[in-house]
Amino acid sequence: MLPASGSVLGVDVGWSLKAASSGICRLDWDEQTISWTLAHFTGHPEARADNLAAVAGDRLLLAVGLDGPLRGDLAVIDRYRTAERLLSQKAIASRISQPGSSRSPVGRLLNQHTNEFAAMLIERGGLATARHPEAVHSLALFEAFPTSFLGLMLEAAEKGIRQQRSDRYYTALVADGTLERLLAHHLPGRRLAGALADVRNHDERAALVCAISALGVAAGDYVAVGDADGWIILPPRRFIAGWAQPLVDSWNQAGHDRLSW
Repeated sequence: MLPASGSVLGVDVGWSLKAASSGICRLDWDEQTISWTLAHFTGHPEARADNLAAVAGDRLLLAVGLDGPLRGDLAVIDRYRTAERLLSQKAIASRISQPGSSRSPVGRLLNQHTNEFAAMLIERGGLATARHPEAVHSLALFEAFPTSFLGLMLEAAEKGIRQQRSDRYYTALVADGTLERLLAHHLPGRRLAGALADVRNHDERAALVCAISALGVAAGDYVAVGDADGWIILPPRRFIAGWAQPLVDSWNQAGHDRLSW
């Protein structure tokens, strides 16, 4: 379903006015190569606008993944959502990091700043129409969660210090070739213009994973978990680790969510 060339975007949502805790990644491809453009920045509105303009440029974006709670109406969520509850089951939480609740103080802040990024993207224009079944907006904006996206692909995932989890997952999946195989799955026959291992900044890594999530949405090849309060996009089913496959099946059988792959 992906065109011969195109672009998607990933945004790691942060709000610190002092630390550069937000990241953005535009992932591009043509018939030969896959490349990415990265930046990280503070939560100042000017920094957000400048980096969005610099990285997204005037490209048509086939999908944009935002690392934060997102409803299509950009409303305040302020509840413990189905997606968060299912990704926090003991069988998952004992192995990988789980999302927090959108009704917690941090969850409310993350929801607020995700909405602000989404509004900027909508105002910018140049965003494709949503075509995936779990679309929350008429445009191809969706919610990504890099830590679960990465962790569900790890056969030997284990919890560590909170600040290190997603970086450890990223490093492991680069080392064993999983992330490169996922890119080749979505975009076969291309070479990487850069090395995934060379992406070392935490927020730029998260933004790159959001952009890889966006590839799945643009291709219609992913697993989604959630309901009307928001859907979190996860890897294609064939990339989800064996230990997590029964959990994915149980979500569907319980009727709590729709799954697509």
